[in-house]
Amino acid sequence: MKTIILCGGKGTRMREETEYRPKPLVEVGGRPILWHIMKIYAHYGFNEFVIALGYKGDMIKDYFLNYRTHEGDFTLHTKSNTIHLHNGAQDDFMITFVDTGSESETGERLKRLKPYISDEEFMLTYGDGVADIDIGKLVAFHRSQGTIGTITGAHPYSKYGFVNINTDRSLVTNFHEKPLMHDDYVNSGFMVFNRKVFDYVGDEMLEANTLPHLAKEGQLSLYPHKGFWKAMDTVKEAEELNKLWEKEKPWHVWQESK
Repeated sequence: MKTIILCGGKGTRMREETEYRPKPLVEVGGRPILWHIMKIYAHYGFNEFVIALGYKGDMIKDYFLNYRTHEGDFTLHTKSNTIHLHNGAQDDFMITFVDTGSESETGERLKRLKPYISDEEFMLTYGDGVADIDIGKLVAFHRSQGTIGTITGAHPYSKYGFVNINTDRSLVTNFHEKPLMHDDYVNSGFMVFNRKVFDYVGDEMLEANTLPHLAKEGQLSLYPHKGFWKAMDTVKEAEELNKLWEKEKPWHVWQESK
């Protein structure tokens, strides 16, 4: 089963990082966040990817075309232009790169990928979020539901601190600094679809058109993910992910295979 990764717009809230490179190439622990996402899928045996390229997509192509030389030692013979690799990355990825436009909405970009999806099922995620999700269990859940699509729901952290008060006297009783929203879910990416979804996909945003349409017809399931999930929408969140990688590495599911 192939995994589509949507690598889209410029990411205006990360201008300092994305002025000269696409957001999926912003580094976490010395490697692009896109690599981390692919490692999560590959750990569970899903190593075929279709990358929907948008803003500065050529840089993503160049990164993987030169992947082995970026990751390890090599000897270059300049006269013959031959390279002898000594060590480095052993990742087994099969990647199809498709230019889907930097201004296209997510629905239009998915439509352009239809010729590259031959299986009855495929997975879809965004190029800026990581989780300690078990992809095998996600796929099994999707198949057990019998719906056209499944999204992974994760509990987000509030962007604001909460304040509790004594309603009788209007006195502050407690502060909660950006608490986890236990009663709410967000679509964290990590989606699975049947090819029938292409009958629902238009040129608009998937999140505003296709997914609500599927939900209205009872064709969209939610896989509840109780573990770690974090998206990288701001420079601060990129810094937070780098700090987590230095210490806990909560999404490093592939470490077990080392």
